[in-house]
Order: sequence, then structure tokens, then C-alpha cells
Amino acid sequence: MDIGVLTVPLGDESLDDALAYLDGIGVGAVEIGCGGHPGEDHLPRDEYLDNDDAQSDLHSLLGEHDMWISALATHNNPIHPDDERAEEADTDLREAIRLADQLDVDAVTCFSGLPAGGPNDEVPNWVTAPWPSEHADALEYQWEEVAIPYWRDIAEHAADHGVNVAIEMHPNMLVHEPAGLLELRNATNERIGANFDPSHLYWQGIDVPEAIRFLGEHDAMHHFHAKDTKVYESQARYKGVLDTTPYTEEANRSWLFRSVGYGHGEEHWKDIVSALRMVEYDGALSIEHEDSLTSSREGLEKAVELLERAVFRTNPGEAYWAE
Repeated sequence: MDIGVLTVPLGDESLDDALAYLDGIGVGAVEIGCGGHPGEDHLPRDEYLDNDDAQSDLHSLLGEHDMWISALATHNNPIHPDDERAEEADTDLREAIRLADQLDVDAVTCFSGLPAGGPNDEVPNWVTAPWPSEHADALEYQWEEVAIPYWRDIAEHAADHGVNVAIEMHPNMLVHEPAGLLELRNATNERIGANFDPSHLYWQGIDVPEAIRFLGEHDAMHHFHAKDTKVYESQARYKGVLDTTPYTEEANRSWLFRSVGYGHGEEHWKDIVSALRMVEYDGALSIEHEDSLTSSREGLEKAVELLERAVFRTNPGEAYWAE
């Protein structure tokens, strides 16, 4: 199990410089944006897709820094009610899957997207309760008429290319928790699974190690984001956790994304690593830095330092004591 990093916070540096820095602080894998919200600073698709020379140069650069790519990232909304925006996101995702195949990368990380609440609506609609009944009707429309047909097609595309699609469960997306992720997987194929990011689950009250084991039982763990969240009870006690306060007004929010260890302690992260080993996940712990209380480099370095003490570097030995 390697410590990885989503390289977006280092987008103002060349990929060579970013890899050199990450190698120097003990990182073994990178997740690289190639479209959508992560951008494509380090991997412009039009420069690498179907380009053997560029791909060879990338592999050489990774080899120089003893690094591998855990996933390509293209988080967007391919089922947006605006056809132009949906088409752009769909192209991002399909081309990222093709590029991952060409680069021998196992996974593409993304969002499920979010449709409108009905065929005539113009904006996405995140439904969080089944009543009044028009909300239940909207949810049925979103799943049956939009999401499942779209993702069945993407799942077949991913299967054709031998790539896993790792969906990040996220608020304001149709799939925002493990039960919904499994519902989408059951409606498509085994190429659809989780980019398990605990930061979005903590504030929903979800037990993260239990959720890992739940999805792991269904072989649905395709990738993992190491990202923490702190719930600030002084705010949450009277305003709850469905908080629309801007992320930059930190003192007034019910919760914040935090660097690993600043939302939950080292013991908890060791429980996470143990749960991942129980479900036989052996990919990267890809650190995603979105902590507004510290700089990217300091946040990354502190996360790496903690995870170094938590991860197992060797395979389990023989349980001689059980014989």
C-alpha cells in the first residue's frame, strides 16, 4: 500500500518538479488530473492521447522518480441538464478512460454527476428527502431515466478498455454515500466502484471503517483518497451539517476539510488502513489537499508523515500463532 498524492495543488509546477518534490517527501504514487474540475496542468489529454512518444516520455519521467500513477482524475457532471456541459464532461470521462488504458493505469476517478429533477428543469437538483412526494418522483427520474442508462454505457466503455471507474461519493452529486454507490454498481457492472474519500462521509455521520468493509465485501473499492474532515460542534449544534457557509469563512462553518490527522487522530487512520487491508485493497492512499488552514506543501507533508506510520509496507506473514 503506497502513499500517493493528487497533484492538483502542485499545478503551478512542472510535472518533473512536482514528482521530484513528492519523491523527496516519501510519496510513491500520483493521481493526475486530465480534465474537469481537477484540470489538466500535468496531463493535457490532447498531448498524450494516442501519442506513443509522449506516453513513453511520461513513463520515463515516472521511472526517474520511482513513481506510478494510481488514477487519472476527471471530476465533472456528465449528466448535467445543460447538454453542452454534459457533453464536455462526457468527453472528459470517455477520453480519460481511453488514456488510462493506453498508460496501463487501473482507474479513472470521477463524480457520478447530478441530473435535473425532471426533463424540463434547467439546473441539477440534489434530493435529500423523499417527501413531499415530488422529491421522490424527482429521485426516480434521476436514477431510472438519466443516471442508470448513462452509467451503463460508461461501464461498458470502461470494460472495453479494462479500466475501473472510481466514483467519489460527494454532496450535490447523485451518488453521495456507500448505499447509493452500490446501487449504481449493481445496475451497471463491476467496473463501477468507489473512489473512497472519507472526507465527504464524516459529516454525514457515516462510520468510515465500516463503510470500507461494506463496499469491500462487494469488491467495490477501486481507489482511495486520504482526506480528513473536522466537524465543529459549536456550529453544528445549532445549524446542523448541511452547511452552505463559504469554505473560506472557516470560523463560521460546521465542518471543514482538513489535512490527514487534523480531523481524526492517528489511531483512527490506522483503523482505516487496517480496514483497507481486511478488504484486500492494496492501491494508493492518494492524499487530496483541500485544507484552507494550511498551505498545500505543509498539509501534504504532515499527511505523509502520519500515513507513513499507519501504512503497512509488507505482506501479511503466516499466522503461526493460530496453528
